[in-house]
Amino acid sequence: MARPVIGIIGNHYLINDEYPAHAAGQMNCEAIAEVCDALPMIIPSCPSLVDIPALMDACDGFLFTGGRPNVHPEEYGEEETEAHGTFDRSRDRVALPLIRACVEAGQPILGVCRGFQEVNVAMGGTLYPEIRDLPGRMNHRMPPDGTLEEKFELRHEVTFTKGGPFHRLMGAEVVMTNTLHGQGIKDAGARIVIDGLAPDGTPEAIYIKDAPGFALSVQWHPEYKASEDPVSRPLFAGFGDAARSWAKGERPAILKLA
Repeated sequence: MARPVIGIIGNHYLINDEYPAHAAGQMNCEAIAEVCDALPMIIPSCPSLVDIPALMDACDGFLFTGGRPNVHPEEYGEEETEAHGTFDRSRDRVALPLIRACVEAGQPILGVCRGFQEVNVAMGGTLYPEIRDLPGRMNHRMPPDGTLEEKFELRHEVTFTKGGPFHRLMGAEVVMTNTLHGQGIKDAGARIVIDGLAPDGTPEAIYIKDAPGFALSVQWHPEYKASEDPVSRPLFAGFGDAARSWAKGERPAILKLA
């Protein structure tokens, strides 16, 4: 059969500070094509260009990627402050209802970094604007200088719940990950299960309780060297299997582990 189609939620950019574009990182596309064995399709995050039912008809799963703009705090009932950073309200208006619709239908989703935060907010959760300002928390942000290898280097452990879906998927209770985020989960949304923690207690892996399909999210960036990283590869491979199941009219089985 044809490879399943996985929609990659894009971000808005200005090329040369003047030409507007919707784009997704090459690493994300490579992870979908090479590890999921699926066809990557970049989705413009603009509600005037797409609608939720049409997207769900066109794709077999969705990757909610990272991005520099943050989810606007109005989406979880808080006032905007300088600490919340920059925003992309158009992406909010595509990603959040799409997540809710996919969870309800059982269509596979994978959230990464901002996508992890979007999944929590979509399910009614809240976010801290700046993790490093909290007592006892480490700085989870991307190093400001250095090569890509240095920015994406493995920097801390994540410990999964014994017997949970991430433990079973990875075959390990403790893994090493990169970390390139400023915000993080404050209050978990309805049905959000925190299944992995950094050493400082920051949530790093979540799933949605009783979701009928694959609905996993991680705070780190598994797309970096996904085909060779022992943590990234099973995550994207499991996502690809779920998308193939969806394309065949079957329910993905991964969350039956939970």
